Amino acid sequence: MSCATYGADMTGFRSLSRNHDFTVLWVGQTISDLGSRVSTFVFPLLAYALTGSAMWSAAAEAAYLLGLAGMLLPSGVLADRYDRLRIMRLSSAIGAVLYASLVVAGALGVLTIVQLLAVALATGVVGGLFSPAETSAIRTVVATDDLPTALSQQQARQHVAGLLGAPLGGLLFGLTRWAPFVFDALSYAVAWVFLGRIRADLSAKPGPARRPLQDLTEGARFTWSHPFLRVILVWSPLVNLTMNALFFVAILRLIQAGTAPTAIALVEVIGGVCGIVGAIFAPWLIDRMPTGRLTLAVVWSMLPVMLPMAFWNTPLVIAAALGVILLLNPAGNAGTGSYRMAITPPELIGRVQSAMQFTSMVTMPLAPVLAGALLAWLGGRDAILALGVLTAVVALIPTLSRSVRSLPRPSEWVTLESAPGVPAETVAAA
Repeated sequence: MSCATYGADMTGFRSLSRNHDFTVLWVGQTISDLGSRVSTFVFPLLAYALTGSAMWSAAAEAAYLLGLAGMLLPSGVLADRYDRLRIMRLSSAIGAVLYASLVVAGALGVLTIVQLLAVALATGVVGGLFSPAETSAIRTVVATDDLPTALSQQQARQHVAGLLGAPLGGLLFGLTRWAPFVFDALSYAVAWVFLGRIRADLSAKPGPARRPLQDLTEGARFTWSHPFLRVILVWSPLVNLTMNALFFVAILRLIQAGTAPTAIALVEVIGGVCGIVGAIFAPWLIDRMPTGRLTLAVVWSMLPVMLPMAFWNTPLVIAAALGVILLLNPAGNAGTGSYRMAITPPELIGRVQSAMQFTSMVTMPLAPVLAGALLAWLGGRDAILALGVLTAVVALIPTLSRSVRSLPRPSEWVTLESAPGVPAETVAAA
C-alpha cells in the first residue's frame, strides 16, 4: 500500500489552506522568521556601532549560530519526550522577552556589547529549541501526501524573510538602534498567540524512561541505519559548504570590483524572489518527477551557471546565475525533506530532524573562510571554477547512491504508515 498522490497543480496548496493547524503555525512562524531575520541582520551592525570593531561585529552573528547549533541535538530529545506545542510557545515567549530586554536597554542608553552577545547566543538557543518541535508538529498535523507542499511552503517562508528582513532591518536601524528589536519582540509575541490557536494534540507519545544520551543514540542509530538518511547526512554539510562559499565569493567579487551597494542589494533581492517562485512551483515538480531524479537534477544544475559567473563579473550575470540555483533548490529540499519525514517513525522525528539540521550546519562557519582563501590564492575567476570542481565532486555522493537514485514519486513512496510491522531499517523506496 502506498501513499495517495497529493494532487496536481495547486491542489496541495488548497488542501493545506483548509488545514487550520498548519495554517496558523505557518502564518505565525512567517511573522516570527521575518522578525528574526531583521535582528540577525542588525546584530553585526549594532555590535560594530557599539565597539567600532569588525571582530565584535562578526562575533555577534557567530554567537547566534553557536547557540542555534549547540541546542539542536538536545532539543531533538526534548521534542520526542514532551509536548511540542508547549516547547514552541515557551521558545516564542522567551524570544519576545530577550528582544524586549534589548529594547529597554537601548531606550535607556545602557545597551552594551556583553548584553548584545548574550541575547544573540540565547536567541540562537531559542531557535534551536523550536526547530525540532516544529518539524514534529508538522508531521502530526499534515498528512503524508501533503508533506511536499507543506515543506515547500516552509521554503517560501524562509525566502520571504530573507527578501524582506535585510531592507526592513536597515530601515528600522536607521530610525534608532533598538527599533529592529521592537519589531522582533512583537513578532515573537504574535507567533505565541498563533501557536495558541493550534487544536491538535502535539504531546509526544509516552515511552520507556531513558537517559538523554540513550535517546540521542537511538535517533542517531536510526538515521545511520537507513541508506538514504546516511547519504544525506554525509552530503548535506558538504553541499552547504560549497554553495555558501560560492555565494560569498560572488558577493565579494562584486565588492572588489567597486559595484554599487544598490546593485549588490538587487542581486540578493532577485535571489529571494527566485527562491519564493521556486517554492511555489516545487510541489508541481515533486509530483511529476521521481524524487531521486529531481534531487540529482537540482544538484547538477548548479554547475552550468558557475561558468558565466566565473567569466562575467557583473550584477546581472551573478543575479541570473544565483537566481537559477535558488529557483530549483526549494524543490530539492522539499522533496528529500518530505521523504525523510515520511519514513521516520513519529517518535523519532525530533531527534532525526535535529541530527540532520545540526550536521548540515557544521560546515557553514567555514564557508566565508573557504571563499576568502580561494579569492586570495586564485583570484575571482579561478575561485569560482575551483568551487565548480568541488561541487561536482560533492554531487557524486548522491549520484552514486542507489538509495537516492531509485526514489520514486511521492505517490509511490513506501512509508512506515503504509507498511505496519516492517522494521524501520528495511523501509525503503518501492
